[in-house]
Formats: sequence, structure tokens, C-alpha cells
Amino acid sequence: MSVFNVELKKVVDDSYEIEVGHELEQKLIDDIRAGLVGNIKKFAVVTDSNVRELHAEKICGLLEENGYKCDLIVFPAGETSKTRETKEFIEDTMLGKGYRRDCCIIAVGGGVVTDIAGFVAGTYGRGVPFINYATTLLAAADASVGGKTAVDTPLATNLIGIFNQPEKVYIDISAWKTLPQRQLSSGLAETIKHACLASSELFSYLDRNMDRIFAFDDEVCEHIAAENCRIKYSVVMKDERESGLREVLNLGHTVGRAIETVSGYKLLHGEAVSIGLVAEVLLAKKLGYCSDEDVERVKALLEKAKLPTAVPDYIDREALVKKLYTDKKVRDGKLRFVLQDGIGAIKEFDGQYALPVSEDTAREIINEM
Repeated sequence: MSVFNVELKKVVDDSYEIEVGHELEQKLIDDIRAGLVGNIKKFAVVTDSNVRELHAEKICGLLEENGYKCDLIVFPAGETSKTRETKEFIEDTMLGKGYRRDCCIIAVGGGVVTDIAGFVAGTYGRGVPFINYATTLLAAADASVGGKTAVDTPLATNLIGIFNQPEKVYIDISAWKTLPQRQLSSGLAETIKHACLASSELFSYLDRNMDRIFAFDDEVCEHIAAENCRIKYSVVMKDERESGLREVLNLGHTVGRAIETVSGYKLLHGEAVSIGLVAEVLLAKKLGYCSDEDVERVKALLEKAKLPTAVPDYIDREALVKKLYTDKKVRDGKLRFVLQDGIGAIKEFDGQYALPVSEDTAREIINEM
């Protein structure tokens, strides 16, 4: 018998820029011409049916005008498209059009688009570069930093995926003006989450400026986009692959992801996270980490953002409790929750950032809502 040791120690630099601005389509083309993805000439632009005419067709047109090969790949908008079947559709379309490893994927849209396109990029040809062109506040807050890509299954959200970092992210604030109010509110849920876990100053800023956000005030929108990036970066740079600290970004998501699935995706992601944030702050109060005032402030800010704060009547509470066990933070069959320590901080438990909580306690909180 013989043993051969395969040494594959390596240092990888996955650094990338996030550019926040207005109408960044031409800047994207200029960066590609300047060598953002090397000498690649073939681009698959992945988008959804909502964003196709608003932004993706323009980007495709600009690419073609500059001598690049470009194909637009469109799937139906919505969380229900974030599936293995959609990933297969994108891959088969690219294969049919002759794409091999000498290509780049450009994701144009919100979080569903960037998640699934980033996943495709990580596995197509064993990995091709990709660029995110984020057109929603939710994508700016949740998908622009971190490289988490995934698809959903009927059993749970985001359990099948990879970590894959883009070449660059563009956050086009002008695109937010095309969003329905409900979609803007959905994105605000992730922004409020960031404030709850890391910045009491941002929390107060959002409270003071909510009307200006809904009016698409440039200064305010640019500020919250930058703050989302700053807060998420400060976590991801220390724990890219979610081995510990990065769990704090799951604040509100244990209940949020479960209710999103149990609702049959009637609730948008941010709407589900909003309800999850209320459940979490109620749990934090019960365990002594938040006050009654903290609970009321969190609920009031979510309501000011036009987000739901209670479990809808059509949700089966017991089904929701059981669905909690599909959360990625579950360990040894035990539910674990990330918990606020007041507003603007997360409670740490002997170097861990999620606390085991009994099913009965979780059920009590959900029934209280």
C-alpha cells in the first residue's frame, strides 16, 4: 500500500468592487472594455421577466454595439423561479448557444436573479466569472456583498448552493424608482435587519428618513446603500464561509425563511424577514436581551417601512414551527436563533452567535404573534 500526499495549499484573492451610482449601464460596458473580465467576448445576460425591458435589454444592446456576443436569458420573475429547474434552464440555454468556459455571466436584477446566476457561474464549466448588476434595494442590501448563491427546494430555502464571489457589483439606485412600493419595502427589511444587528445610528437614520426613502431621495438612498455594504462587509470579511460570525446576518431569518416557504411565497422575502425580526426581538425580550421599548421601536420602524409585523391568519402555526427545523443554523436537531442585544448589537454566547432554543419556546413566540 502507498500513500501520496496531494498538497493544494493556495491563497485566493476574491476581492471585488461595489459601485453605487445612477444609470451605471455604460460604466459596466466601459469596465468590461478596460479588462474587468480579461479578454472575454461572450456574455450571457441573465434576468427575469420584470427586469428584461427595464434594464437587461439595454445592457445587451450596449454589449453588442461594442462588438461583444451577448445572449439574453430570461426566466419568470419571483421567488418561485429560484429552483434547480431554472438553473438547469439557464445552463441548457447557454450550452445550446455554444457557451463554454470563455464566457461571463452578467446577472441583472434583484436577489433571485443574482443568487441563481451566481450559482450557475460557479458550476458552469466548473466556474466562469460573473458580474452582478443589482436593480433592487433587496439585492443591494442582501446580495451585493458576500457571494452566497443558492436555489430553493420545496422543503427549504437556500440549502443548495455555493459561495462564489463576483468580479464586480453595480448598485443602480436609479433602478429603484421602477420598483413597486411593496418591493422597495421588502428591501428595507434587510436594511432594518442590518441596523438592528450592527448600527443604532442607522436605525435612527431610517426612522427619521423613511419618507425620503419612499420619495427616492438621492442622498438618503445612496447613504443606506453604502451602509448596507459597510455593515455586511464588516461581517463577511471576517467570516466569508459562515463558520461563526456570519450567522449574525441571519437575524430574523430563522422564522423568516420558514414563513416564506409555508406561505407558498405569497410573502416576499423581505416581508417574511420582517415578521421574523419581530419574532426574534420578542424572543430576545423573553430571554432578557431586549426591553419592551426595543420591541416597540423595531415593530414601529418595520410598520413605517410598510412591512407586516404579525403572522398572517392563513399560516398554519404548527406547520411553521416544524418548518423552523429546515434552517441552516440547526445543529444536532436543535433550533438556534441569532438574537439582538438591544438595538444595534448581537448577543454573543461564549464565542457563538446563535442560541439553542426549545421548540416549545419558539412555539410560544409564534403563537404570541
